[in-house]
Amino acid sequence: MHPAFSVILLTTLIGVGQGLFLALFTAQSYALFDILPKQDGPTFYAAGSVIALAFLVAGLFASFFHLGHPERAWRSATKWRTSWLSREVIVLPAFMGTLLLYGLAHLTGWKPILVTLPSGLAVDATDVLGFIGWVLAFALFVCTAMIYACLKFLREWHSPLTVINYILLGGASGFTLATFFAACAAPTLTGFFGGWAVIITALGLIGRVASLLRNARLKPKSTLQTAIGIKHPRIAQKAMGFMGGSFNTREFFHGKTAALLRSVKWLFLLGAFALPIILLASGMAAASPPLLLLAFLVQYIGLMAERWFFFAQACHPQNLYYQSIG
Repeated sequence: MHPAFSVILLTTLIGVGQGLFLALFTAQSYALFDILPKQDGPTFYAAGSVIALAFLVAGLFASFFHLGHPERAWRSATKWRTSWLSREVIVLPAFMGTLLLYGLAHLTGWKPILVTLPSGLAVDATDVLGFIGWVLAFALFVCTAMIYACLKFLREWHSPLTVINYILLGGASGFTLATFFAACAAPTLTGFFGGWAVIITALGLIGRVASLLRNARLKPKSTLQTAIGIKHPRIAQKAMGFMGGSFNTREFFHGKTAALLRSVKWLFLLGAFALPIILLASGMAAASPPLLLLAFLVQYIGLMAERWFFFAQACHPQNLYYQSIG
């Protein structure tokens, strides 16, 4: 498939926003049970929410460059009963709205007690908003990943690993950014976020390698022989049916060499996983915010390469005809 740069930005940017919010709410949940120190000032969670929302808005803005008629974008939400894309279009603004309310509640100090648990634990409005955002964040991960995982004819994508990897890679980038943010705004949380960032990044590496190994073992169900109903062992295509390019040749094939794909694969394995783990460990050991920021930047570039490879690796069955000239 052809990797559209706008979709690469959309999926990676909103992944960072989702992951950062999950990191913030995880810290708040731990603090609720006195496992982590509470952040008494309103700025930590409010500022973190603004940063997460900025990534989500940037991702949403990038998505419009992939639309032929942006003014009709609202119509994409009308098929929510059958389309994962429609569900994503609905869940994304719902998550953004909840995140905005979550940040405003922290900023203004609006924390009325809504529920008191049998143990005497008081649950305020930010806890409830955070839980709703937590549900929507995971729902958004699932919707985004299922846009690709539901396509049975693209076998490289049609796997539970696609959903797992979207969740892990978004979580890894968000927790890595949270580690840098905490180093600047709440140093007592740096080790907590950094530890989880390393763990989730390592799990992401395992999940991504598993998908690479799975895809490497896939055998094509269709061949030139089965496509045209001729059993001769040697078939040479001499033309693709027209003189120039078309939508089929532009959108369903990347046009790059196998050597480039191998290079990108090793680039993202190094940039999205190995280097960030090293930089996170070094940054936490040295209490160095610049190293932690570098860890996030390197990881984000690596995730962009990973997402490019994700799209490019998928082989559309139509390429049996349109991408072989003979």
